[in-house]
Amino acid sequence: MNITYSQNGDYRIPNIVIRKTKPIGHYGILRKEYLEMHHPILFNELVLSDKLFEHCTEIDEAAQNRMELIMRSLAKQNGVTEQLKAENQMEWVRQMNACKAQAEEVAKAELIYY
Repeated sequence: MNITYSQNGDYRIPNIVIRKTKPIGHYGILRKEYLEMHHPILFNELVLSDKLFEHCTEIDEAAQNRMELIMRSLAKQNGVTEQLKAENQMEWVRQMNACKAQAEEVAKAELIYY
């Protein structure tokens, strides 16, 4: 890693530029905040190596993929089908929201708060 410095009085300040490759999503933001609060050394290493946004984007994509997989599995396991949607839309929405909450809890525990 090659870091350049600029002189500011008696101090040498590193020239750090953080580039954003693409916007990070909800789970990437949660991961960034978690690292900043609970793992400041890892957070600083990622910032200094210019890999923070790359890391957060990867976590966001992985969390979204994991949630989709878990939601499909939970919906199948609980019998949430298109037939239920046609018969009772409000019940279908309630059950899908429950599946989403469970999937989100698992994805956060596995990918964001580790």
